[in-house]
Amino acid sequence: MNRLYRHHLFWPLAVLAALLLFNLLYSPDFFNLVVRNGHLYGSLIDILNFGAPLMLVAIGMTLVIATKGIDLSVGSIVAIAGAQACLTISKGADQNAWGVVLSAIGLAIGLSLVLGAWNGFLVSATGIQPIIATLILMVAGRGIAQLITSGQIITISSDRYGYIGIGSLAALPFSIFVVAAVFLLVSLLIRRTALGLFIESVGCNPRASRLIGIRSRLVLVTVYVFSGLCAGVAGLILSSNVASADGNNAGLWYELDAILAVVIGGTSLNGGRFYLAGTVVGALIIQTLTTTIYMIGVPPEITLVVKAFVVLAVCLIQSESFRKKIVQRWKTRRYPAEREVARHV
Repeated sequence: MNRLYRHHLFWPLAVLAALLLFNLLYSPDFFNLVVRNGHLYGSLIDILNFGAPLMLVAIGMTLVIATKGIDLSVGSIVAIAGAQACLTISKGADQNAWGVVLSAIGLAIGLSLVLGAWNGFLVSATGIQPIIATLILMVAGRGIAQLITSGQIITISSDRYGYIGIGSLAALPFSIFVVAAVFLLVSLLIRRTALGLFIESVGCNPRASRLIGIRSRLVLVTVYVFSGLCAGVAGLILSSNVASADGNNAGLWYELDAILAVVIGGTSLNGGRFYLAGTVVGALIIQTLTTTIYMIGVPPEITLVVKAFVVLAVCLIQSESFRKKIVQRWKTRRYPAEREVARHV
């Protein structure tokens, strides 16, 4: 029981279960699943489907944070990827043609990889602090996305491209399978090869890693490229889901939600320790919280405030030192003798 209590997934899963239980009590139909035209519908499916882009971005962010870095540009890369894909499709003579759709996806993914490599170059080669290096692209990226779309919302009509965001496979949204594939692939790479140890080593001490033969710069560039790739795929899912690209609002605040998901999942911001499964659970907590806020009718102007307070509460619950202080304070109030012992200690 003690091992279960100390497991890094215990508190994230407990918080997620508490949120789901609250939703169930508030709306008894919350867990209902319905099959229509071979597709599965329901609130739980919506959480997985709408949370897919955030889970992807958070998985990429986890590896960056594991190297003691941060990537504030993922939201902008989401907007750029969606804008580039929709622009390519909108210029095609036949928007449903395979060539047009594959070109749009390829260009968007290629652009995302280049932007990720740019972040990695600034961090590893020039020595700029990650928060500054990625802040540059975070600001400039919105401008790039609006340049691509000419400041307008680009709308498209392509069923084949829309399959990425609203298509179904085995009665479930296709985006869920994309997240599952990325998660499994990354898990195998970091746990079955030496890549995970390299990332943890660079996160603990990049200089020492370089001295023992690890190419720390290459590791840094790789994780930022992967983060850009995840953000690009998330941009494809978001833009195909709404069949449009909005350079100004697409992916807005995704970088902060992704960082919160990583922290809630137990990954240390000091680098060297990361948990992919915890990150996925953290992203589900944030998406469930968003769904809950909309469901109970919180006014839009205070939605972010409510969300911030709940996330703060989750982080405090997960903090072992905070829990110890609460328990100690409760003991000293209930049993005065404990207060004397603590004072002498």
